[in-house]
Amino acid sequence: MADLRATSNVPAGAGKSAAGKRSRPSRPARDGGGNGLWDRPQLLNLISDALMVFGAAGLGYAAVAAISRLPVYPLREVVVTTPLAQVTTAQLEYAARSSMRGNFFTVDLDDVRSAFEKLPWVRRADVRRRWPGAIEVRLEEHVASAYWRVGETGDMRLVNRYGEIFTAASNARMPIFSGPEGSSSVLLAKFDDFTHKLGPLGKQLVGVSLSAREAWQLKMEDGLTIELGHDQAKAPIDERLSRFVAHYPRAKAQLNMNVAVVDLRYPSGFALRPIPSAAPAGKQDSKGKR
Repeated sequence: MADLRATSNVPAGAGKSAAGKRSRPSRPARDGGGNGLWDRPQLLNLISDALMVFGAAGLGYAAVAAISRLPVYPLREVVVTTPLAQVTTAQLEYAARSSMRGNFFTVDLDDVRSAFEKLPWVRRADVRRRWPGAIEVRLEEHVASAYWRVGETGDMRLVNRYGEIFTAASNARMPIFSGPEGSSSVLLAKFDDFTHKLGPLGKQLVGVSLSAREAWQLKMEDGLTIELGHDQAKAPIDERLSRFVAHYPRAKAQLNMNVAVVDLRYPSGFALRPIPSAAPAGKQDSKGKR
């Protein structure tokens, strides 16, 4: 009978330690710090999420940009929502054609607004998109209150009800102002004040001037010039003007003359200068001269 034995090519006792246990290959010792990026799974997950968000945002922006440039969203009309008194249809069409480039999504609203605000009578423009293919425009027009004479050139501008100077054409009957740069709002306020104080005379105020030295001059509809001069602490303009209104009709009747200039620069009275009369050559009329 054959004797069956288990055979092996491994020598007896190989792979066992002196204690009878199987030996294992040694591993290098790990650094106990664990500070590497790959040893921080939470940080890796956070970075991965952030990259996915940025990638999705970039793809979305690219898709919107590509769609917005397609010719399927053209601008078809401009809708002006406010009634206009001065701005013409031709001016509106010119502003729209010169500024509306692109489609509903790509048109630059700031450019459109700027183009409308450059029109002569436009004070302010508000612009927005109106789906699906329109631009809505709301305009505020200037309301002219007076003319403004430019001192150096004599050119005429306009003054609106806020005291702002703007350039436009008008043939309306309005007072004429002149003064230093930046004083238009002051003259507009003083015009209303002077008009109220001169009301009892029944004369229409048509001009107000303020010199560089802050001396006032008024012009009436009948050609009368009123020299107010500077505002003085001892003789304020309001006080001198009130005295003039109270005594001028009687003084004019007593003197029986056509007055050209009233000088109110005196602290306790006023002087009247008559309209120069036609005189023969070589002679001068000294009446009313000081």
